[in-house]
Amino acid sequence: MIIGIEGQRLFRKKKHGMDMVALELIKNLQKIDNVNEYVIFVKPDVDNNCIPAAPNFRIVELRGGAYPFWEQIALPLAIKREKCDLLHCTSNTGPVFSPVPMLLTLHDIIYLERIGIFLKGSSLYQKIGNLYRSLIVPVIARRSVKVITVSEYEKNRIKLFLRLEDNLSAIYNGVSEHFKRIVDRGLLSETSIKYKLPEKFIFFLGNTDPKKNTPNMLKAFAVFNQRSEVKYKLVMLDYNEKALNQLLHKIGHPEIKNDIVLAGYIPNAELPAIINLCDVFMYPSLRESFGIPILEGMACGVPVITSNTSSMPEIAGDAALIVNPEKPGEIADAIERLLSDTHLRNDLAAKGVVRSSFFTWKAMAEKYLLLYQEVYRNKN
Repeated sequence: MIIGIEGQRLFRKKKHGMDMVALELIKNLQKIDNVNEYVIFVKPDVDNNCIPAAPNFRIVELRGGAYPFWEQIALPLAIKREKCDLLHCTSNTGPVFSPVPMLLTLHDIIYLERIGIFLKGSSLYQKIGNLYRSLIVPVIARRSVKVITVSEYEKNRIKLFLRLEDNLSAIYNGVSEHFKRIVDRGLLSETSIKYKLPEKFIFFLGNTDPKKNTPNMLKAFAVFNQRSEVKYKLVMLDYNEKALNQLLHKIGHPEIKNDIVLAGYIPNAELPAIINLCDVFMYPSLRESFGIPILEGMACGVPVITSNTSSMPEIAGDAALIVNPEKPGEIADAIERLLSDTHLRNDLAAKGVVRSSFFTWKAMAEKYLLLYQEVYRNKN
């Protein structure tokens, strides 16, 4: 069979979570399937070597303008032209009129919930994207032969909002093998120098998306650092100095500015070294469908603090400290507890390595391949 996989944004330089999941799916399908043919549909961009070559995998670059036009017009035409037997759309949306049976990976439906579409603090780009998804997703989810999401929590949310049943399933994401304990002191030292990392720091993998809970994280850090005798820095990604200053004044804590290190955008390949260097890995998000960074922190042998909401307890199990993300004082207490209790820190670090090992990209790819085969059988 000829399997079409939508990977519109895979060639962009700054990849997001859904891009990394699609890329790992493709790489692991290459390892386990040398029988079927695959056609990967992408939009031209700078990172055009990110997909390894394989005899039964072809890459088709499609132009077609903005996201909706590429997806609704260019992609269906290309599916016909390449004679695909089925189409797998990997990132929440897909063509309303697919010429072949379609599988949809619906990572989340946050944009369909009250907090999603016009969430205060969202950028114009995020609002337009959420509006597009809110219009498209209910239609294509019902037209897809299979809808796959990433956790039991999200599966239940989708079932509630979209009233799907028989064609809905959950397949867990994985954690990439390069997220691991690093013993190469030279590599760690190089990374520390490159990103000007402090000796003692807490790592917060947040960004400007409101659901990442940056205001409460900063409030918690201010509380913690005020009462801690040992001073730590907070290392953050994807924030510029102007945006940070505005946020610090808004939440009433401009005094912590000099205790924050803005590392900018970090390529995924370099993240494990930074995580290995930190003392605590923070992921107190308000809402996640899965939460891959939780597992990435665990796989690196670092104690993790995450939230008691949505899918995060499901993914973390008993291998992380769980907090209410809307209570900065509780987050601060958890940081203090971890940094003052060596036994707890070591226990969570050990549990985290074990917990993360249960989530593999190979297992995810094997389950998707079974679904492709099932759809193909039912088609013929």
